[in-house]
Amino acid sequence: MIERTLIVGMGNPYLRDDGVGIRLATDLMARLDLPEGIRRGPAGILPGLHIEPECSLGGLTLVELIDGFDRLVVLDSIDTRDGVPGDWHHFTAASLRETLNLSSVHDANFATALELGRRMGMRLPDDAEILVYAVEVEDTLTFDTALSPSLEARYAEFAGEIFADLAAALPATLEQAAGL
Repeated sequence: MIERTLIVGMGNPYLRDDGVGIRLATDLMARLDLPEGIRRGPAGILPGLHIEPECSLGGLTLVELIDGFDRLVVLDSIDTRDGVPGDWHHFTAASLRETLNLSSVHDANFATALELGRRMGMRLPDDAEILVYAVEVEDTLTFDTALSPSLEARYAEFAGEIFADLAAALPATLEQAAGL
């Protein structure tokens, strides 16, 4: 049986740096020279690999998207207190905490949505198979499709590092196809 991997570029492409995950996923597709149909289509050129380059879903809706996959790779932005734009973090879903005070399913964060999906019998990747690549950002409030100058200046550097890390983490088919 072919292992099914989903790569998702998360964010809003119109809120400046929030779209960095989308740009990474789009550039990864270009680097892999994938045709449009590979995004959600049947396995073919790269068996088992699906890329959703632009995803702004969250919580329970995101869980519906990943149902049936063995591995998930999330490319996203993050804004930590002392973060430097362009630095990036890599962690698994095991590092995520469930929502502490849930008053509505609309409040469910990703960890809570994963747990709820598993309890509902959905086939979701194990926490160790959910790889999150989060890039530190500067500005996610300005309406603009371009990255902030500080993030753009470091884009080639961190994108290359993340793609190299992905090549080491993903199935051999990706490494062979990408030449990463």
